[in-house]
Amino acid sequence: MSKYTPTATQAWQALTRLAEEETGSLAEHFDDDAHRRDKYSLEFHELYLDFSKNLVSDAALSGLLDLAKEAPLADRIAAMFAGSKINLTENRAVLHTALRRTHAGPLLLDGTDIMPDIHQQLLSMKSLAESIRSGEFRSITGQAFTDVVNIGIGGSDLGPKMVCTALREFTQPGLRCHFLSNVDGAEVATLLEQLAAETTIFIICSKTFTTHETLLNAETAMDWLAASLNINKPQQTNHCIAITAAPETARNYGIADDNILIFWDWVGGRYSLWSAVGLSICISIGAKHFQEFLDGAALMDEHFRSTGFDHNMPVLMAMLGIWYHNFLGAQSTAVIPYCERLEYLPAFLQQLDMESNGKSATLGGTRSTITTGPVLWGQTGTNGQHAFFQLLHQGTRTVPVDFIAAIEESSGSAHQHQVLLMNMIAQSAALMLGDYSPDIHKHYPGNKPSNVLLLQRLDARTLGMLIALYEHKIFVQGVIWDINSYDQWGVELGKRLATDLMADTAVADRDPSTAELIRRTRDEPKP
Repeated sequence: MSKYTPTATQAWQALTRLAEEETGSLAEHFDDDAHRRDKYSLEFHELYLDFSKNLVSDAALSGLLDLAKEAPLADRIAAMFAGSKINLTENRAVLHTALRRTHAGPLLLDGTDIMPDIHQQLLSMKSLAESIRSGEFRSITGQAFTDVVNIGIGGSDLGPKMVCTALREFTQPGLRCHFLSNVDGAEVATLLEQLAAETTIFIICSKTFTTHETLLNAETAMDWLAASLNINKPQQTNHCIAITAAPETARNYGIADDNILIFWDWVGGRYSLWSAVGLSICISIGAKHFQEFLDGAALMDEHFRSTGFDHNMPVLMAMLGIWYHNFLGAQSTAVIPYCERLEYLPAFLQQLDMESNGKSATLGGTRSTITTGPVLWGQTGTNGQHAFFQLLHQGTRTVPVDFIAAIEESSGSAHQHQVLLMNMIAQSAALMLGDYSPDIHKHYPGNKPSNVLLLQRLDARTLGMLIALYEHKIFVQGVIWDINSYDQWGVELGKRLATDLMADTAVADRDPSTAELIRRTRDEPKP
């Protein structure tokens, strides 16, 4: 039973008073403090965070850090890294950080050191990936694979797809990765039409190996392989690999033992790209770059667990979010990467954040009385400038923005990259400063907050750091809100009802709306 109540803390009450009293603008904060930029920025390896354009005074920031200290944050950080079962509703540890752990020494879970199994699975994944890349691992017709299709959904799809897209400059020529998640049959058919069965390998990613959408797509893929190659049980060949926490179920499906890689129930789906679920990433960018990806995340892990809150990137970003959403009334956050390779990052972070902290039950089993998980959304710049930036600049809502960009660009026009970066910097400045006009339609009020996150370059190491930064930011906010960031019971009801409807031929006992929708989609006669 949780004994911590956010609103009962002295810091929460002090912040409530501050939010009512503070009237200064961002421009005034800079005018009043010549050192604000230096005080409100952090550099960690190849990441630079400028959080000076936030609607926060020194007093408010100090109060937010007091809240972090008054909350059980330090204890919860230590407990997570130690393997304590902080996922209380499922009685599980939360150890995605162990998947990228670099320092030596055992990590005990229920009295057993889990690090040997982690290292063995990582070695197996790297070995399999490299054998596919080299052509040593061959198809039933003796050919090297040219196309890899990852079949999963949620964390088993979006994370690997995001990383493969972001790091596409490191992809091996002639080797293409594709992703199937939705059960939209038209999309599955369109993809299969582009592939040659003789050189296509399917990776079925499912924690339980019972996920309905994943198995339905896998069944379609296996039928296509069987018909195209004129074979029975294609799942028993090298054309099929399983990634699962339920290896026995994968064996019963017909997957060969050598083609099964495992991860564990203490790895949440949306945090699983560091595990064997990242096989498609490892195939795409190679084992060397995949290790750099893990190493980057491990650097951020160490920063998070060992750095004081006042210089801790995840903690500071999290507490600024708390300020906006709990004290200043913001309802959403926008993530705008000025890099087209990061096109799936907003969607990935949307799942990571909203599935983690979209909760209304406290750890103590009561209904939360405060606002939790904000809506997270976004798109790449400069495209967004010609879409929703109108609302950011002149709308009635306060939407904090995270701008993300890489300073260096390894390909393409240097001039175009500079134009891209200047657009981002201009948008951040324009949101803060605004522009006065006596014509209300042309007036920009300004005072709109943003962070700017600069990566020295976009590569495996910096992407690993960036993802881990947001993972920990989300965890911190969950602790402050006294919720469990690591279950996802909210996704279960719709899935269960869909299964019931698929098996149901009689609709009379359904509510009138549902019954009519079923009748129309089944093209049944009116009763």
